Amino acid sequence: MGQGAMQGKPVGIAEAQLARVAADGLAGHSHVAKLRTHAGPQAARDLADAVHLLCQLYGRHPGMLDMALSTTPAGPVRDWMMQAAEAFDRERMYLVQLTSQVGPMPSTPGAAQTESAMIAQRRAIETLACSERDGCSLGAATALVADWPLIRAVLDAAAVRFGHDAPAPTMPGDAESTAAIREGIATVPAERALSFGTDQLLLQHRGLFDLLEARADARDKADGII
Repeated sequence: MGQGAMQGKPVGIAEAQLARVAADGLAGHSHVAKLRTHAGPQAARDLADAVHLLCQLYGRHPGMLDMALSTTPAGPVRDWMMQAAEAFDRERMYLVQLTSQVGPMPSTPGAAQTESAMIAQRRAIETLACSERDGCSLGAATALVADWPLIRAVLDAAAVRFGHDAPAPTMPGDAESTAAIREGIATVPAERALSFGTDQLLLQHRGLFDLLEARADARDKADGII
């Protein structure tokens, strides 16, 4: 889409998108905050559990950004999507290496329920990535990129705990994501789809850390800690 086609477009769509991620993403999740600063006796296994489940969700290829890229037509949005997918390849490699470093997944009551939940989450994210609704995959992709620094902070905390080097992050910043949204969202239906994709992706992220928190509590109860 050229600059002329963008004239008269509401300028607040992209900013509202990032504000939605800040409000509804992982920034306010209590278990994310705990994992980032975890220094208690259960820190190692709680961080290892987080790394393993994150690897189940985002350690596979093709991932969400690769799938979204495959259906994005040529243009500025595809350029952004390619940049994000390439950067996420490096994040995926870090995640996979870290999963190996932290050792086996901690034994936790309710393993079958966890597996079912992870399968459902992967399917939901893949559905968002492959959506034919104009704006949906962009909403999910930009939400993932904007929310990833919180996930990366958990991974980096695990890296420190287990003695693994953390590579420098290379994901697109807010300015690049904002430009992609402004280029890619030209209609009210696309704006609604953008919001839907965002909300659903953030729902999966919150659900994952809700699950991690429940698993940590289950381990503590099994050990008689609480």
